[in-house]
Amino acid sequence: MRALLLRPAAKPVVFALCLLPLVWLVFGAVADRLGANPAEALIRALGDWTLRFLCLTLAVTPLRVRTRTPQLARFRRMLGVFTFFYACLHLLAYAWLDMGLEPAEIGRDILKRPFILVGFATWLLLLPLALTSANRAVRWLGGRQWQALHRLVYLIAGLALLHFFWMRSGKNDFGEVAVYGAVIGTLLLERLVRYFKPNRPQVSAR
Repeated sequence: MRALLLRPAAKPVVFALCLLPLVWLVFGAVADRLGANPAEALIRALGDWTLRFLCLTLAVTPLRVRTRTPQLARFRRMLGVFTFFYACLHLLAYAWLDMGLEPAEIGRDILKRPFILVGFATWLLLLPLALTSANRAVRWLGGRQWQALHRLVYLIAGLALLHFFWMRSGKNDFGEVAVYGAVIGTLLLERLVRYFKPNRPQVSAR
């Protein structure tokens, strides 16, 4: 397994797998398989995949520590960039399909609805992480500053969960919110336990 993760083809395979949700959604839109309200279905599905990729990104470090598979770290940055990619598509779908790309309407809606405001704030916090995802940015910022900046992912996870909670609260549908909350809570708790554990191994905070 570890040898497979180090193969040159591993990253292209993971990249292709990360694109599959988008391919499936595009196919569903073209084939008219997104239900009675395809715009809403597309916006929500893109938001769901953003949250899933965020969970996957947060899961890399615990998995590589628990399974002693450091090779998994090769894919963490890619998963983080795909989190931002799907967040951008989620924001674009909302701005286009819901708001007709009208800046004034979008601005008013962001200020009027708290869950939209939180979602937009989450995207803004993801932006510097995506812009500093390349190795060149690590060298420019320095390892310590880069890690400090990328610890924003914990705040981002909390805001993303709050955005999802408020969005689902309108329909009193909290089943999926509880699942994502449990996953994110477990991943963050694991980091706290490892941080306060004596003689803990020196691993990246993300």
